Amino acid sequence: MNRVLIIGPDFHYFNDSIAKAFRKLGWEAKVEAFATPVHPYTLWNKLRYKFSSDKLALKQDSRLRYDSYIRACFDNYQPNLVFVLNGDNLATSTVAYFHKKSKVVFWLFDSITRMMYSIDNLREADAVYCYEQKDIPLLAKEHIKASFLPQAVDTTLYYPIQGIEKKYDIVFAGEIWNSKKRQRLLEKVVQHFSGKKIRIVGRCKIPTKDFFGWLFRTHRDIYTNTNASAKELNMLYNQAHVVLNIHNEQQKDGANPKVYEILATRAHQVCDANPYLETYFARVMDLYHSEDEMVAQIEAALERSQDITTKAIIGNTFEDRIREVIHG
Repeated sequence: MNRVLIIGPDFHYFNDSIAKAFRKLGWEAKVEAFATPVHPYTLWNKLRYKFSSDKLALKQDSRLRYDSYIRACFDNYQPNLVFVLNGDNLATSTVAYFHKKSKVVFWLFDSITRMMYSIDNLREADAVYCYEQKDIPLLAKEHIKASFLPQAVDTTLYYPIQGIEKKYDIVFAGEIWNSKKRQRLLEKVVQHFSGKKIRIVGRCKIPTKDFFGWLFRTHRDIYTNTNASAKELNMLYNQAHVVLNIHNEQQKDGANPKVYEILATRAHQVCDANPYLETYFARVMDLYHSEDEMVAQIEAALERSQDITTKAIIGNTFEDRIREVIHG
């Protein structure tokens, strides 16, 4: 039986969903997750990193310790394929070590523009896939051939719940902390739809200079500063009349995971437009090009009840993506 060693960040369910897809296709799969920016990201290491005067040195030390560990895992497991998500924590020498005995594939779940220091890792790969189409010409300039492989959904985690009560008018889930775009658009929604039931779930930075002002801020009943689980998100999407999706600034021509996850629940999705989405999903969601268009689409969606997403996830599951990797 073929064996795959999956190496990916430990902050998402992707690792297990990808392993599940490989197993459905007849492979034996083992997951080894890593934490960023330092591994393991325990309370002690968090504090060390937060107050360190040399964060780069801590990252490098963590990478070396993790590489020693992951090489031992590789030697014990002896996989036919090493499947790496992002892989920016790995030393290039370790990727080369894998490549001597195994096929190596990278799937970039973040834009390469955020991980330029991992370019040398990609040079050691048999295949490179990215979820942002604009990364392909960028990588070509580095003499790295990459293929577009969109993100996907695990339909055992995201699915419609029959007969569920619609508790919320508008729901948004996603990290808010590092995205000025999301902060701006969400504030627009909160102000414009002040009479509606809105739920916003995602990490946002707590200011240290005005902590009490933040603690007693307006709209604290709307914003929940947490990373929700897939189970919680599936419930939220099913309970919403409209689910708002706002891509991070790095996404120019592709789709974040929430595109597929929201579609899988058959919720009504209002999402910012880009060429990829307009080509493949214009008929199953509302795509906006401006703040005013976003507001208008939400208003229209709240006035009607319509299921337009029944077949939208066909061909967009993790099993579909991994089948393409295996046979590509």
